[in-house]
Amino acid sequence: MSPSISDNLTQLGQVVSVPQAPDQALLETVVNAHTETPYAVRFVAPELTVLCPITSQPDFAHIVIDYVPRGFLVESKSLKLFIHSFRNQKKFHEDCTIFIAKHIIKVIQPIWLRIGGYWYPRGGMPIDVFWQTGVIPEGVWLPDQGVSPYRGRG
Repeated sequence: MSPSISDNLTQLGQVVSVPQAPDQALLETVVNAHTETPYAVRFVAPELTVLCPITSQPDFAHIVIDYVPRGFLVESKSLKLFIHSFRNQKKFHEDCTIFIAKHIIKVIQPIWLRIGGYWYPRGGMPIDVFWQTGVIPEGVWLPDQGVSPYRGRG
């Protein structure tokens, strides 16, 4: 019997508790069946929650992750569990956003990755954090991340 695309997955289709911290989360992968075709993958996590490292007040973000895969894809359920594992962590917005991107890079080694962390205002000021690993590969179509700048009620 030939191996299935899901043979190495331990969380998909299973009842799994949310990890208590990002370093306890298992970010699983799936083999990219189209390595000869450069294309972009987008994940949107509109409800990331983390705690301020100084006040312990909750901070909320809308995270958009775009990447061009190499040999592996990020399995979505494991990414959801990884994102939710930040709920009780104390991190500044910038640290949290870049930590997520670097962890994904470590696990799947994509050709290219971009992350947008759109943090909701607390104290009247939103903070947006953006990072990418370089220039998007030629021939890959990628739309705008689609998150409007914060305008309050205006």
